[in-house]
Amino acid sequence: MTITDLPSPNVDERPGGAASVDMLILHYTGMQTAQAAIDRLRDPSAEVSSHYVVDEDGSILRLVPEPLRARHAGISYWRGRRALNDTSIGIEIVNPGHEWGYRPFPPAQMAAVRDLCLGILSRHPIPARNVVGHSDVAPNRKQDPGELFDWQWLAAAGIGLWPQTDGAPAADISAALQAIGYDPDMDQATVLRAFQRHWSVRDINGQPDVRTRTRLSAVRAAMARLSYT
Repeated sequence: MTITDLPSPNVDERPGGAASVDMLILHYTGMQTAQAAIDRLRDPSAEVSSHYVVDEDGSILRLVPEPLRARHAGISYWRGRRALNDTSIGIEIVNPGHEWGYRPFPPAQMAAVRDLCLGILSRHPIPARNVVGHSDVAPNRKQDPGELFDWQWLAAAGIGLWPQTDGAPAADISAALQAIGYDPDMDQATVLRAFQRHWSVRDINGQPDVRTRTRLSAVRAAMARLSYT
């Protein structure tokens, strides 16, 4: 795996240093071209950045070194914490997104994302339940990387979490979502759509139907079994 350095000025120190990293957040670029996204991530006036960008051909750019803080998550929440830029590594995956012609992620790109993630996980104690999408940590603002992103395939490679079987339908939707990690103060339908984009991609409607509730209980139970702190 070859990584090309292309530094972004939109970077600063992590409050807790490199040892504080315990999250991996995956995004899509959501812009018309890869170059437009890279230019924005390196534009001082935009004040945004990510640690890595993975293009559709599988090439990888490093914009921010992992020990430093990139500005990719914005206003965010996961498992009781906010300001997730402080403790996360962000990967931008080139895709025009829902606004500009959302499309499947090519095999070469997914293979590069897999290899990059495995390297990151080998360097940082990131539990499977903390490998999430931008839409998971900011459901009211973001849809990425979206329903076409193959979370199940990544989990089979040891990246993130994907229950293979469903449980009994969750009775308390809010409690299940909060136990998984979602913001309890956010509108339930909005959060359910984020959950569905990640773990129940046939039902992106924000409704607590039976299939969604069975996935909720399965994901909640799988996270509990991991017994991470």
